[in-house]
Amino acid sequence: MPNILLLSENEKFVEDLSTQISYYIPDFNVLTEEENNAFLDMIIVDEDIEKLKEIHKRRLQVPTILLLSAGADSGDAEASNIVYKPLVLNNFLNLLQASINIYENSSEGYLNFNQYELRPSKKEILNQRNNEIIKLTEKEVAIIKYLYKAKDKIVSKNELLQEVWGYSPEVTTHTIETHIYRLRQKVEHEDVSAQIILTSDGGYQLKM
Repeated sequence: MPNILLLSENEKFVEDLSTQISYYIPDFNVLTEEENNAFLDMIIVDEDIEKLKEIHKRRLQVPTILLLSAGADSGDAEASNIVYKPLVLNNFLNLLQASINIYENSSEGYLNFNQYELRPSKKEILNQRNNEIIKLTEKEVAIIKYLYKAKDKIVSKNELLQEVWGYSPEVTTHTIETHIYRLRQKVEHEDVSAQIILTSDGGYQLKM
């Protein structure tokens, strides 16, 4: 689930745009303020050049930064992608989806940890120890991505269920236990050094 940070002084605009993004692209998680442990896939800055400069100055590791502009001077946008207002919703949503897809299809979008390289769009993981490429299911990719974004945080079973499966009465913690077990069997091949997911305090953590 990509995390998008939407920054604007206009609360009504933030509310409306967040609602539209969440409705039409439910896989996107829209944040309206920075969270300490959140891994950001995109930042959208609404007509605030100073905020944009501050973000660039901090050199945040964010794949895509968009500036929404009403046509005022945006010469200091520092090579950010500029989207001019008023927004054409369908075009804007397509741009968001395309930006995420392009990044995940690039080598920069690959996730590297413990001698593994996850290639999300290809639904595969490379074991760099032996150059084995293992095909993954969509849910397995989503599990690894979420744990990767959580960094050193231990993710509870319920949180992982909510983020990967959403709210579904048919899904229980046994579901996540089964998926984690199968993922380990598929990738680790009983090699202790090749552990991919650790169980800790009743939750899960990616071995970095």
